Amino acid sequence: MSLSYKIILYTLLTISAFLLFLPIIFAFLMSFMNSQDAMMGKIIPSVWTLENYVKAFERLPLLKFLFNSLIISLFIMIGQLILSSLAAYAFVFLKFKGRDVLFFLFIATMMIPFEASIIPNFQTIRGMNLIDTYPGLALPFLATAFGTFLLRQTFKQIPKELKEASEIAGMGHFKFYLTVVLPVAKTSLVTLGIYSFLTAWNMYLWPLLSTTNDNVRTVQIGLKQLQSQETVNQWGVVMAGAMVVAIPTLILLFIGQKKLQKGLAEGALK
Repeated sequence: MSLSYKIILYTLLTISAFLLFLPIIFAFLMSFMNSQDAMMGKIIPSVWTLENYVKAFERLPLLKFLFNSLIISLFIMIGQLILSSLAAYAFVFLKFKGRDVLFFLFIATMMIPFEASIIPNFQTIRGMNLIDTYPGLALPFLATAFGTFLLRQTFKQIPKELKEASEIAGMGHFKFYLTVVLPVAKTSLVTLGIYSFLTAWNMYLWPLLSTTNDNVRTVQIGLKQLQSQETVNQWGVVMAGAMVVAIPTLILLFIGQKKLQKGLAEGALK
């Protein structure tokens, strides 16, 4: 790759990254503006103030909403990692009649939009008396066809000879799954974990339907409530709430990026 090509490539990547990140930069700057600067349409605050953040926490229980979102997102992430890895293991290392047909039927559920299953899920959760509970918010998302497909493709790269050697050594399925399969699939597990956490963190429709009070509602519902309370000249408060909501996801992305880079580097060395 020539030097001029690298310069053009990185210049385009820098410009693209800046354009994608521009709304977050604008929201960050606006969260520190007073009402006068926001009304005048300024880009950079004339006076930096934390008043918008104070108002955001005063008008809504954001800490409670953040805690609820964290618990539900972790619950969904852990559940998807466990169930998806076990299902992928079964589809790769267990031999049973109709395995491939069952897998394709399982993957076919990815074509069904979640909106089509909202009513059955709601009826099920209500019948189990799980409305306004953490399990009711997380239960419909614990099984994921995408996660199973992703991990199955990773598990298929494990040599069959390794499984046969473990059987000769007297190693059972569960021990082989814990000591061999999961360490090999570490990068894919991190990828699935980040994806499932961010998806659960950004959920809006299902928490809105399955909760009726603020005790278990998530931060996305709280952010919408904050937006509906503010007028056109108080968008700084809304932007402050949005920045508070975005901070955990940004931290997770930076941490996950380092983990992924480390995993890819280890895989390249192997």
